[in-house]
Amino acid sequence: MKKILLYSLFPIAFITSCKTDKLPAIAPDVKTEKTLNDTDDPAIWINPTDASKSIVFGTDKETNGAIYAFDLDGKILEEKTIRNIKRPNNVDLAYGFQLNDSTKTDVILFTEREKNQIRMFSVPDMNPLDNGGFKVFEDETNPKFTFPMGISLYKSPKTDVLYAIVGRKVGPENGYLYQYKIDTDTTGIVHSTLVRKFGKFSGKKEIEAIAVDAELGFVYYSDEQFGVRKYYAEPEMGDEEVGLFGSELFQEDIEGIAIARFEDGTGYVIVSDQQKGQFNVFSRTTNEFIKAVNLSTLETDGCDVVTVSLNDTFKNGLFVAMNDEKDFFFYDLAKLGIEK
Repeated sequence: MKKILLYSLFPIAFITSCKTDKLPAIAPDVKTEKTLNDTDDPAIWINPTDASKSIVFGTDKETNGAIYAFDLDGKILEEKTIRNIKRPNNVDLAYGFQLNDSTKTDVILFTEREKNQIRMFSVPDMNPLDNGGFKVFEDETNPKFTFPMGISLYKSPKTDVLYAIVGRKVGPENGYLYQYKIDTDTTGIVHSTLVRKFGKFSGKKEIEAIAVDAELGFVYYSDEQFGVRKYYAEPEMGDEEVGLFGSELFQEDIEGIAIARFEDGTGYVIVSDQQKGQFNVFSRTTNEFIKAVNLSTLETDGCDVVTVSLNDTFKNGLFVAMNDEKDFFFYDLAKLGIEK
């Protein structure tokens, strides 16, 4: 049934070529220095006072893992790198977290799979804010369902509350994602509080990649080998699925998601077609398929994007993709052939 519907929307030749033919490869502007183990997911922090000093954070997932920090030349910033993390998987970033009555700070949060928790650090000073970590999936009775993988942050435009939406290696058919409120009490201690469980799972493989479009109020996640699912990010909007797309456009695993946001509300949802070695680009507003691009990466898990000028190399914005050779690739956004 799905094939009949899709054939009515796209020519059969297009579907076939999307599955088998590979587009010409586009070389990156920068390749980062190598990590120790196995790269997975990036997050881009824009320096508010000097964009040329922005930082790309990237996970290196192993028992002796780390959150690497890279400058825009791809060099490792050792003083900003967080080491001795027990298999970090995915990472995300938020600006202006209210730490106390007078202080706000930018933050990164990431999953630490072997400790069944998420971690939280300030940016750019890289101080831990979590007293060692926030446990996740604590009420889960099946021990196989407690290993966190994906994470994405949602700072509500309505309330300014910060939420962490966390996925796991394996989970149930319903309530696969947990959404945690991250806030500070009157003594200045940061807490994580479960506010809801939501999200369907096909059972085909796993759910790892999660991305939030805070301005439009949606959370997307990759149900690998099934489709990209879409829900409301605001808990009060309910737990019903509001979209499912891309099912027939991927060779196998549907992986990393990056949302390119423009000030006029337009933009793109960019999703890794992992085994194909390409990225599928969808409209941010309609989720209709636009194009595929081959960025020459191997087996990309995570990706991230910003749409502001950072320096002479990344005048149009920056797209970062994990590459399966212990590094990340950086591209000026214009190389993806997408515009405002």
